[in-house]
Amino acid sequence: MKTDIEKIISLCKRRGIVFPSSEIYGGFASCYDFGPLGVELKNNIKRAWRDEMTKFHENIVGLDAGILMSPKIWKASGHLTAGFADELVECKKCHKRFKKDELKSQKCPECNGELTKSRKFNLMLKTFVGSVESEATATYLRPETCQGIYVNFLNVLNSARMKIPFGVAQVGKAFRNEITTKNFIFRLLEFEQMEMQWFCESKTSDKWFKYWKNERLKWYYDLGIEKENLRIIEVPEKERAHYAKKQIDIEYKFPFGWKEIEGVHNRGDYDLSNHMKHSGEDLRYYDEQSKKKYIPHIIETSAGVERILLAFLCEAYTEIKGGRTKTTKAKKEEEIVLKLNRRLAPVKAAILPLVKNKPELTKKAKQVYELLKPHFACQYDELGSIGRRYRRQDEIGTPLCLTIDFESLENNDLTIRFRDTMKQERVKIDELTETVRNKLV
Repeated sequence: MKTDIEKIISLCKRRGIVFPSSEIYGGFASCYDFGPLGVELKNNIKRAWRDEMTKFHENIVGLDAGILMSPKIWKASGHLTAGFADELVECKKCHKRFKKDELKSQKCPECNGELTKSRKFNLMLKTFVGSVESEATATYLRPETCQGIYVNFLNVLNSARMKIPFGVAQVGKAFRNEITTKNFIFRLLEFEQMEMQWFCESKTSDKWFKYWKNERLKWYYDLGIEKENLRIIEVPEKERAHYAKKQIDIEYKFPFGWKEIEGVHNRGDYDLSNHMKHSGEDLRYYDEQSKKKYIPHIIETSAGVERILLAFLCEAYTEIKGGRTKTTKAKKEEEIVLKLNRRLAPVKAAILPLVKNKPELTKKAKQVYELLKPHFACQYDELGSIGRRYRRQDEIGTPLCLTIDFESLENNDLTIRFRDTMKQERVKIDELTETVRNKLV
């Protein structure tokens, strides 16, 4: 692995990708805020996922279900039972709590104190609706987005006139009362999921499970993850989620080890059967050819946005010893290049006047910025030497730097510098919008 996690954390804070939540009040454990560049990176990841699901695959539609739902849903889904709980132990000396399955010994990892017997700890975050806090007004912040899809199965089926097999895709917030949170944004209390539920006949579920496993791997490869940094783990029956007939984890090789970034599950008819039983609604699908009704089986792809963002950052982070640009220092420093896929880069093009104190150059550069910003995520930068500005853009992953120099005033052209190769070429400003679009493909 090219780097360690502390360097990623430093880059994220320095360049406005990720900030500690509530930092001026000392922070709030396991919660983070996404800065200007982090927001763009997250949005680009989600956009790439939505495009993949709803544009490049047939028969998949979108949904945006509410975060707050009837607590009856969580009873039917099994989340209020031991099926959605961790084994928790507490130190009798320092009173810190730990997941039993993450401990390497029977002693507290913090103070070596004696641990209590394990007990089940439900991961649901509880809240109340109304002016009185009581069990009658209790509900939960959703721990996953997929249940909103299941309870809207009939609504989507009928309104969109869908036929099996079909999918429903959703991106949204989820919340889990995690006891052990670590490794930066890898495990959080509040996070975003990208989930797609594929409804199919039971006899075709194995075929679709394999299909979606391969499709999800291909998505990561296409966006720049090297094959040696991804692996598939077949989850044995005793370790599967309570709903899963079959389960694989897609793991990424982080600086802190192999960790899951996405799961593909064969959920069988568990979800619709349980919601049908608890709600009393008929959630069977009517097959026009066979003239029979049946409960569809579900293949799920479930990915965490923040985990994927961290994986892309780790994959893209590149240190170049001795630097790539000329500096005024006698000894060149180490330079950082964030080699993000162009579809994911927060800033697509930076517009840079060669020097700041020449009004004719800055005027021309701002004209170029105004020309491009309706079409691309752009950044105008005139502070510091041109070499330092190149370095800043390299560090945030900007694929293209457009430099306006004195020749630009005469010929109405500029220089495009490419992030990964540092090669440069001159292009006409009159053709710039289309040129930049072609360079970003």
